[in-house]
Amino acid sequence: MLLCGDMATTKFASPVLMAKSTESSKRNNKRSIRMFKCRAAGADGGRATVGDDVFSVTTASKYEVDYLGQSTKGDLNLKLDPLHSFGNGQATLEGPIEEVARAEAQAAENLIRELGIQGPFSAQHSPRGIFCSRTLNLRSISAIGYDMDYTLMHYNVMAWEGRAYDYCMENLKNMGFPVDGLSFDPELVIRGLMIDKEKGNLVKADRFGYVKRAMHGTKMLSNKAVSDIYGRELVDLRNQSRWEFLNTFFSVSEALAYAQMVDRLDDGSISADLGILDYRGLYKAVAKALFRAHVEGQLKSEIMSKPELFVEPDPELPLALLDQKEAGKKLLLITNSDYHYTDKMMKHSFNKFLPNDMDWRDLFDMVIVSARKPEFFQMSHPLYEVVTGEGLMRPCFKAETGGLYSGGSAQMVENSLNVHGDEILYVGDHIYTDVSVSKVHLRWRTALICRELEEEYMALIGSRGHREELIELINQKEVVGDLFNQLRLALQRRSKGRPAQTLAATNLADQELTETMQKLLIVMQRLDDKIGLMLESDGELFNKRWGFLSRAGLWDKSHLMRQIEKYADIYTSRVSNFLNYTPFMYFRSQEQSLAHDSPLPNAAVEIPDAAMEN
Repeated sequence: MLLCGDMATTKFASPVLMAKSTESSKRNNKRSIRMFKCRAAGADGGRATVGDDVFSVTTASKYEVDYLGQSTKGDLNLKLDPLHSFGNGQATLEGPIEEVARAEAQAAENLIRELGIQGPFSAQHSPRGIFCSRTLNLRSISAIGYDMDYTLMHYNVMAWEGRAYDYCMENLKNMGFPVDGLSFDPELVIRGLMIDKEKGNLVKADRFGYVKRAMHGTKMLSNKAVSDIYGRELVDLRNQSRWEFLNTFFSVSEALAYAQMVDRLDDGSISADLGILDYRGLYKAVAKALFRAHVEGQLKSEIMSKPELFVEPDPELPLALLDQKEAGKKLLLITNSDYHYTDKMMKHSFNKFLPNDMDWRDLFDMVIVSARKPEFFQMSHPLYEVVTGEGLMRPCFKAETGGLYSGGSAQMVENSLNVHGDEILYVGDHIYTDVSVSKVHLRWRTALICRELEEEYMALIGSRGHREELIELINQKEVVGDLFNQLRLALQRRSKGRPAQTLAATNLADQELTETMQKLLIVMQRLDDKIGLMLESDGELFNKRWGFLSRAGLWDKSHLMRQIEKYADIYTSRVSNFLNYTPFMYFRSQEQSLAHDSPLPNAAVEIPDAAMEN
């Protein structure tokens, strides 16, 4: 049985096909030779003996676990004998280790600077940094898998999603929906929002699931309206019949079309001939129209014919993968896109940036198309080998290194490469399909690609003065409010015929007490007016409607950020950011602050006697 695309046909292998298969085998052999040469030259720089008498690498059979719980597999070790080749053995490294570490780090930093190599810390605090939620020793990773769309390949959102929106609207029009006068506006929605299919709203929730901002159709709701609608409920993404989470850029066109159609439903523009429609039924219609745009192939055919109009090239990306491959990592491409689209787009995005006439396939130890994620990580599907450049396939039962396959499962990948669980890092842009499922079901290590981080990082820097002023105002309000509350309590106790907190408060003249409270109340009201306006504008440098991607309000994290922290070990804006970190990076998560952490660790703290006794 041979398959062409996704259609199965039962045939005997013809001489033509056999010839094509032979040609494919020859191409695979040539590719294997190029891959071997790449490994041999890259891993040792053409000098196989350099460092072998000084260093050794911790193998999978001899690794330990370090004090942060990470595997030491892949760590470079020093052989003891060559240590005597410099100075007087260990004499040059004797002394308090803190001083020795500072001195040697400074010497190494000077050398790095003289060599013109970018310092290891220069990228950490930048828009293109890699940020760590859970400590990850990249040296212990044996295989790195990559998604393709919006991961290895970044699309121009206005172009790609704009055309997806156009096709969606055309399909809606053919279904009888009024779409005249509507246009694509990507500023209307951002990643991380949720569609409330029951109420026709788009909402932004905090890490606990409380809705902080909401939009009905294309109209933002007031704080009072948000409280009235969602004050007694939390967003629960497990309720998929009601909530749809905007995981990726691919969600932009769908959410925008839905919001605009809600407006048309509310104003009565949608014909009764379409039947009785509620907001949930309207979402189904929009989703169907967009699904047809993807399935019928017109959109991808247009992109394949002119990829330069839709893809934003990244010359550094192939080089980052090349570093990882030469460091001994097994590289995998696991994408839901079909073979023809994958091959066309990867050739366009990769080949011109690779050295020595390498093809994009030479980078990967295994390529899997039409993977059907997230099911790929959860269950097993039939595996087919792509045997010709035209995309013809044949069933197979075992994947091998260097192969190109369709379908299969993550477990098949693990067994074929003999790597399992936390030996694999998977990199993708979809918080559920790529990151959450692979983490929960397989315990793979995970990395999320979120291109908006670059814009948000710069917006946060640009908003620093605004946020500092806002925090100062809120602190002033808190101080004034605490003082006012003490006087209010004194007034309350006195009005009930009881003594106030102190004798002086009990004897204070009524006029002085009420006048002081009046002044404080006026101050608080004026502070509230200014704080309210500043809070509304907080985050507008990123998005005027929804604010920052990672934040919900001034203090708290967004629901998206909570998902990222929970499921993504590391996250960054683009894959090429790995180029600044080396394939041997030890990513260490930062200290997490708690509500009871002292903001002044060096300040004297008064501890009650009762607490000391306990």
